[in-house]
Amino acid sequence: MAIVHPFKGWLPKPEKAAEISSVPYDVINSEEAGKMAEGKPDSFLHIIRPEIDLPEGTSLYADEVYEKGAENLQKLLKSENMHQDENQSFYIYQLETSDRKQTGVFACVSVEDYDNDIILKHELTRPDKEDDRTRHILTQSAHAEPVMLTFRDTADITFQMNKTMTKSAPVIEFQSDDGVWHRIWKISVTADVAEAFSKIPKLYVADGHHRCKSASRVAAVLREKNSSYPGEAEYDYFPAVLFPIDQMEIMAYNRVIKKVSDEQFKKLSDKLNLAEGASPEPAEKGMVSIYYSGKWFSAQLPEPINDDVVANLDVARLQDGVLSPVFGIENPRTDRNIDFIGGIRGTKELERLVNNGIADLAFSMYPTAIEELVDVSDEGELMPPKSTWFEPKLRSGLIIHTF
Repeated sequence: MAIVHPFKGWLPKPEKAAEISSVPYDVINSEEAGKMAEGKPDSFLHIIRPEIDLPEGTSLYADEVYEKGAENLQKLLKSENMHQDENQSFYIYQLETSDRKQTGVFACVSVEDYDNDIILKHELTRPDKEDDRTRHILTQSAHAEPVMLTFRDTADITFQMNKTMTKSAPVIEFQSDDGVWHRIWKISVTADVAEAFSKIPKLYVADGHHRCKSASRVAAVLREKNSSYPGEAEYDYFPAVLFPIDQMEIMAYNRVIKKVSDEQFKKLSDKLNLAEGASPEPAEKGMVSIYYSGKWFSAQLPEPINDDVVANLDVARLQDGVLSPVFGIENPRTDRNIDFIGGIRGTKELERLVNNGIADLAFSMYPTAIEELVDVSDEGELMPPKSTWFEPKLRSGLIIHTF
């Protein structure tokens, strides 16, 4: 059963939350981070993207990058703009867009649960990204950003959240530049929440696989160094926002092919029996919309290669039945002829890329269902790369876990 751990979070002053908090490190590159942080000395991007404060051309993996991140974090924590709670707490984190709310419990979860598959994964992690986040965590002695987890609610946890939100006002509330409202409540009486989660058999990683794996590696290093046991120290836990499954929304993760020959497009057209004049967004699972030469086409994806849960995913059907046989893309993780476009950018972005000659062809996908992600995780399988895009994104810098 799942273990959740209250902690003494570091929070910004309410009036500084919008200025300090930032998008997560992995949704922008260094150039974008630098532009976003211009004129914002307290932006959390200086902690999670510290290369922006170093000379241009500095390697992302240089020692000074990690040292600068730790220096920037300590400077922020010692400033008058941040405070640490005196008592261990759980928190509630709510995100609200123009059409929906998503509310979860902000807590620490157990590295041991991650290592023992109480917290289930659905993606492979890359060693280079693991190494990078592991060094940041070790150098900063902090988990600067939460991961996003989901779970099958018993209704008890939602009840606990509603009880807190009804009785108290948010300690932080602001609207970010993208129009999303962010609200934080504090749960000082933690026993009922911990008890409710103790009845949840599995947690599922939605977003943040590399941060989970890095937290596990950090704990292993520090246990050996300090001769401690699992669960004994604060570094054995890492922060997460846990959302009930029915609160989660996955957007499509679309694909573009950079170079497509006339022969390849003819092969694609013959294989899928393309129909011209399609909607840019497929209407149902198993359908795909294709943009090429200024026109939208629709098609039924090839049948799955077998009956297992992964092969039945639309992204797997596209990979197995189209990308590999038609375009020769065997490994989409490494093939430079394919790129992935998060659904938040919309189909207009696909049209822009093709119309401007940046790509020759685009695939607009039907979103993976959250139930499919859970089913794949339960089977102990892995999803194809870039299968899910979650929105809205958690803000970094709202609650920091130090150890």
